[in-house]
Parts: sequence; structure tokens; C-alpha cells
Amino acid sequence: MARTWHEELRSRGYRVTPQRQLVLEAVTRLGHATPEDICGEVQETARGVNISTVYRTLELLEELGMVTHTHLGHGAPTYHLASEADHVHLVCRNCETVTEVRPELVRGLVDSLDSELGFATDVHHLTIFGQCANCRS
Repeated sequence: MARTWHEELRSRGYRVTPQRQLVLEAVTRLGHATPEDICGEVQETARGVNISTVYRTLELLEELGMVTHTHLGHGAPTYHLASEADHVHLVCRNCETVTEVRPELVRGLVDSLDSELGFATDVHHLTIFGQCANCRS
């Protein structure tokens, strides 16, 4: 049976602080969100939480495997729950739409990189930039 994130933190010797709870709740609500987005969401409830607290909390939660990040552009990374990270990101350079697709869609690329270069691809961190169907038409 899967543990809740409260149980996961406690089992690893960490307290469930209000800041950690607020950051995890914000990540859950926002989906792909930058630390600044997360901080803004957290500050709606707790004005005293600053951006450095959010960064430290995200770093800890990523070390614990509870959240993961990806880069969807040149700016800050975006974070989402690790339990929902089984996808590849397609980012349109025109409209900046982010589409999540199943890793199987890039299996040919992953297999080619492995067989030809011995490169093991982390598809959960993979972002492909291009132009979406709407912008192409």
C-alpha cells in the first residue's frame, strides 16, 4: 500500500512542517510550477514563507523523491509530484503550450540513443521543443 506524503516524510525522519505541507499542496494544485509560482500560491495562505524557504523545501522533497523538476524553457525549472512524472514534455516554441505524452511515444529515440551511443535517457526529465499542430496550421 502506498504511503501518504506525511507518512513518507516521517518514515525518513523529517517533520511535517506547515511550510512543507503548503509547498506540497501547492505543487499538487499547480501541476508544472516554478518555485516563484509555488511561493505565490503558498503566500496566499502563509505570507511569512519566502522564496528561499520554498527553494530549500523543493530541494529536500526532490532528494526524498517526492517531487521532480524539469526545464520547460530558459527560465526556472518547473516542479511536479514525482508520482505523476511518467511523461515526456512537448513545448511549443510559439504559443508555449506544454503537452504531456506517454514515454512510449519516444521509445524509438530512447532505444536508438542506447544502442548507438550507449546513452541511457531519463525520459521523466525529457522535454522536446518544437511547434504544436495549432501553430503549424
